[in-house]
Amino acid sequence: MADSTVKPDSPLDNIRIVLVETSHPGNLGAVARAMKVMGLSCLYLVDPRCEIDAEARARASGAVDVLEQAVVCSDLDAALHGAVFTAATTSRRRDLPHPAYTPRQAAPELLARAQTGPVALVFGSETYGLSNAQLAKCQWLINIPSNPAYMSLNLGAAVQVLAYELRCTLEDAVLPLPAFEAARHEEVEALLAELETVLKAIGFLDPRHPKRLMPRLRRFFARAGLEKEEVAIWRGIVNAVRSQRSHN
Repeated sequence: MADSTVKPDSPLDNIRIVLVETSHPGNLGAVARAMKVMGLSCLYLVDPRCEIDAEARARASGAVDVLEQAVVCSDLDAALHGAVFTAATTSRRRDLPHPAYTPRQAAPELLARAQTGPVALVFGSETYGLSNAQLAKCQWLINIPSNPAYMSLNLGAAVQVLAYELRCTLEDAVLPLPAFEAARHEEVEALLAELETVLKAIGFLDPRHPKRLMPRLRRFFARAGLEKEEVAIWRGIVNAVRSQRSHN
């Protein structure tokens, strides 16, 4: 697992591949091999439906070490903990307000973010992909261009495409270091939870008819790319509103 407190030798050291509910051990091995050949090593498994068995190790070939070091998590929030940026892969655009990019479009920004902390790339299960609720926890969507008549891409191949684009971009460009410290996933989630509670308390958000207020606020913050100081400012605003209500 990448240590986000130490500047990595390469931005690729801070790229975190997150697999959600993977059901075929062969795919675990294929993903590990796809990662290692492009210089990635940080693998997270969310609620896996299979074991790292002999088939997984055989498919991994010389990348068994990536499998053995994989971090197993019970839910997606745990796998995203500490991440400064998150992107989810999906074969469909979905009815979501998130910015969507191809791997080639996304790679430069993903690598730039990875110089400040862990960047998580999330892949869904082979059968169901990612739910809208899981996609909503990520800031970007990534769509791999494919044949509209047949969009079924193997999990290992999907990871390989993204890893390849990251590697090519790293080799082609010198990336500038951003001048800010990005907010981490759990910090943004905590802010959104507090904000939702206060908006309900002041009557701005009606729980019976929420419409798309919170998803749109998610989109706003995702597009802004919150810094740690900005999260602190927003939480101060939320606390000030809460305090004002308690005195009235």
